[in-house]
Amino acid sequence: MWLQILLYFFCLFCRNQAQKQASLSRFNDPNGRCHYTFTVPSPMESSCSGSSTKQELNGVLSRLTLVEALVSRLVEGADGGRGAGRAEESLQEAYSQVTRERNQLQQDKEDLSRQVQKLESSLAELEREAESLRQRSCQQTEASEGALYNYRPAKDPVHDLRNDAYQEMKAEVTELPASHLLPEGNLSFTGCGELLSVGSPVLHRKADSITGKYGVWLQDPDPRGPSFTNQTVWRIDAVGTDVRQLFMFEDMEQFSRGFPSKVLVLPEPVESTGATVYRGSLYYQRRRSRTLIRYDLVSESVASRRDLPQAGFHGQHPYSWGGYTDIDLAVDEQGLWAIYSTNKAKGAIVISQLDPVSLQVKESWETKIRKNSVANAFMVCGRLYTVASYASTNTTINFMFDTATSEGQAISVPFKNKYRYNSMVDYNYAHRKLYAWDNFHMVTYDVRLGRPRHGGN
Repeated sequence: MWLQILLYFFCLFCRNQAQKQASLSRFNDPNGRCHYTFTVPSPMESSCSGSSTKQELNGVLSRLTLVEALVSRLVEGADGGRGAGRAEESLQEAYSQVTRERNQLQQDKEDLSRQVQKLESSLAELEREAESLRQRSCQQTEASEGALYNYRPAKDPVHDLRNDAYQEMKAEVTELPASHLLPEGNLSFTGCGELLSVGSPVLHRKADSITGKYGVWLQDPDPRGPSFTNQTVWRIDAVGTDVRQLFMFEDMEQFSRGFPSKVLVLPEPVESTGATVYRGSLYYQRRRSRTLIRYDLVSESVASRRDLPQAGFHGQHPYSWGGYTDIDLAVDEQGLWAIYSTNKAKGAIVISQLDPVSLQVKESWETKIRKNSVANAFMVCGRLYTVASYASTNTTINFMFDTATSEGQAISVPFKNKYRYNSMVDYNYAHRKLYAWDNFHMVTYDVRLGRPRHGGN
């Protein structure tokens, strides 16, 4: 580009000189090479002196210098234009990147808005369903009461007092002892006794994810905290390698709806499904150890810890369904218990009563039934009861050991695993129910106790 500018100025120079009677000639040199000669007469000088020639050359040199300066500026301007072009391209690319990110953020915002709307819709649907159920229940109650109020017996000519055909009816009543009317161990029995029967499972909640295939859920039979009662429900989903979350629900209704009021994060991970709640504390086995922990639910801190002497752990002596259920903690009318085994007992169930504050073993009993031959176990009134199978729909509670007499015996109390994978069975003496976790399903069983037939409590 600068060469074109130089030629342009040269042409201007030539045109100016041509106007001053310039002449152009050509000739061959001795070597035969063609030469061109351009001649212009001086307007000021009549002869060519050395000084004037020098001045003329200096003038031409200054003009050439000026041309070179102009060319240099034009070249620099061209380079600057290319730099500006590159800068403009960089700015354009950055703007495009910002635009793409803004569009992505806008799309993410729209996705989140749709998810929130979907959740709000689900919540509204649940509320409508709950309201419908409440109204239906009220309507059924009103209908039944109305039926009673509107009941009118059909006229019977035999029993109609206004009918002449009325006949007096007489009946003889024989008095029977109450013991003949109600069997021993009936539902009105409220004392501590032997387990006579277990009702059908009642479903309260189904877990939503794989972490809820098995776990622990229960209520404190003797709460000692200002912010919870024996209606408060506690839940731990036990599937995972680092189980620490303890869910708190205000009552059974909130539990059934899946709305926890609080989530506590335990300082030590939980092992399997052997935890229990008693007197305002969560008792559980620390993962991969025989260490027992008492976690105070009021202060939300560890209150005490202690190793259970010689107890097997992490798969040494579990129940038949596995799950590292080596140590199972239980509560009944007589206090806190540990159900486990040791190498010394050769896998037979060992029962130890624990101090609920220090976790120290107060007394121990060794049974004659192997721990890995039964699916679950629980304590009622100082007696150990074992469940034969965790997977059979219709199984039995097949063994009982009485710590008062140190004697055990085979029994047969029907028990149902409705969902065919029962991983936890615990007794609550305040509600007189069994709590169980059966293959994602959290259920309860009513129990019936009776007076001991062979002494004991």
